Order: sequence, then C-alpha cells, then structure tokens
Amino acid sequence: MYDLKEQVAIVTGAGQGIGFEICRQLAFNGASVILNDCDPVLAAKAARTIIDDGGVCTAVAGDAADVGFIQQLVATAVDLYGKVDIAIANAGITLFGDFFTYQPEALQQVMNLNLAGSFFLTQAAAIEMRKQGNGGSILLMSSVTGHQAHKDLAAYGMTKAALEMLARTLVVELSPFKISINAIAPGATKTERTTEDKSYVETWSRITPMGRPADANDIAQAALFLVSRSARHITGQSLVVDGGWSAVSPSPY
Repeated sequence: MYDLKEQVAIVTGAGQGIGFEICRQLAFNGASVILNDCDPVLAAKAARTIIDDGGVCTAVAGDAADVGFIQQLVATAVDLYGKVDIAIANAGITLFGDFFTYQPEALQQVMNLNLAGSFFLTQAAAIEMRKQGNGGSILLMSSVTGHQAHKDLAAYGMTKAALEMLARTLVVELSPFKISINAIAPGATKTERTTEDKSYVETWSRITPMGRPADANDIAQAALFLVSRSARHITGQSLVVDGGWSAVSPSPY
C-alpha cells in the first residue's frame, strides 16, 4: 500500500505486540528496519521472523530509556543503512497503581521510558534528519488514556497526554527541516500482554462501539500512513485508533 523503498526506520519496544507489527509492515512495504527491544532474545527472534519473510531488519537490543543507548541506536542505523528517515518511539511501560499510594520509583520509571525515552529518540533522530537535509517522519505512541480518565493510570495517562503535546510543540522546531511529527493514540488492543487477561477481548468487545478491540495491525496501518509520503503535509496531529471507545468512554470495570 505504501512505497517505503530506500527508507530507513527505527522502532523502539518492538520485540512483540504493536511495535513488532509496525516493524513487520514497514519491512513488507520496503523499508530497512532497526528493531529495538530491551530483551535481546525477543529482539533477535522478532527480527529473524521479518527476515525470514523477506524483509530487511536488524535487531538492536537495549534500554530505550537510556539516552546514551538512544544515540547509539541512531548511529547504528546510519552505520548500517546510511541514514534515518523514520523514527517511531513505541517503547513504553504501563504501571497500574492507586493514586493515593503510587510510589516515586514507579512514577520515575514511567516518566523515564514513556517521556524521556521518546523525547531523546525524537531529538537524536531529528538531529540526523536535519543533517541529511531530506526531511523525515517521527511518530510518538500515545494512548486513549491521554484523552480519557482511566482508573489506576494517572501516571501513565499523564505521560501519554504529554507526548501529544510534544508532537504539537515540535512542529515549530522540525517543520523548517521538512520533518513531520505526529502521535497515535491506540485504544484497547489485543497483544501478547493484554490477552494474558482472559476476559480482555470479551470486555472490550462489549464496550467498544465497533464491537471488538483493535489488533496490532490496526495500529500498524495507521502508523504506516503517518510516516509515509501520503501524509507528508500532516504534522503536529494525534490520531486516535480505538474503534470509537473514546467517543462514549464506558469503563471496563
């Protein structure tokens, strides 16, 4: 659907779930992909699956909350493929917790990965894109919890709302260099992690207007559009992909 030949993409947090499917679809559409995950075994397995399907993909394991590693990740893309065209800050962590007892170390962990990791990947990729002089696309991964209240997710929702503001703010900084930046806000999505809850699909099918939670490909297709040439005049925007849930917002509890 999208011609991404000769494009080089970095995706963090991509050993499984939404991140993996984004990598798979990027490679299927012709991009060379740097696939990051903090778990080296998971990263290697994911990259091998894409390679076996005919894609170009390199696994780079490491902590996407570590600024030094992020800089190394961008440098690796340039060393291997000569440039960076697309950066997708998918790595994130969800730590549920009652607001009244939420602990400082939990908040710091969520902030470090969800916010700082995304911020500094954006910075490192944008510096390289500016140097290259051919523009580029950056995508941040928000959540419907950045739009609607969700029990026990005050810290997580706060970081996701902040990412959408980051995308909007950086229009001023990045547009002169033809770099677009947008965000996707997925709703309930079937992944290896969420379906550990046996009632997840049933619950979200009942309260989602479209009758089911998203699957990873629903989110990946939205991501592909926003980083493709088809969306070259779209920047500073947040796209909600939730089957209509945030329009009505019934609680899963």
